Amino acid sequence: MMDAAAALAFVREHGVVLASARGPVPTLTHAIAGEAIRGSWWGHPQGKQIFAVLETVSHDPDILVCRLVDKKVTLVHRRLWPALAAAAPAFDAALLARVRQEHSARGHHENTETPFPGWLPASVMEEAKSIGLDAALAALGPTFVTKPRTRNPRE
Repeated sequence: MMDAAAALAFVREHGVVLASARGPVPTLTHAIAGEAIRGSWWGHPQGKQIFAVLETVSHDPDILVCRLVDKKVTLVHRRLWPALAAAAPAFDAALLARVRQEHSARGHHENTETPFPGWLPASVMEEAKSIGLDAALAALGPTFVTKPRTRNPRE
């Protein structure tokens, strides 16, 4: 099983990954487990360890948790934040909001969202100004070049 350091390296290498859903980019929980997971990863024999690694990676300051890919929980490594900011006009703003999961006093998980670009460091926004839209989408990966995105959240 992959530890948190290896999982963070996995996200850094791929740039954009899904937390647990299946889709057009790699899935972090599958990488952590070392195998494709059928059904919920909570039911996996190492579900608690998968959760611990996923939590550590999700709270790393170099990781953006958002809903970029198919409106599913997506992790984007900091190295791609300038490209993401440059490509922002191609996406619905809700897909770029930072999602943080907090534990409430009642023990529930509650998501809090910070709208884009409120979570983005000013230096990254400045760097993004020098990247064209096509180059930004290409940097994010083939999923974003070959599959047009929409600004309409209902699609």
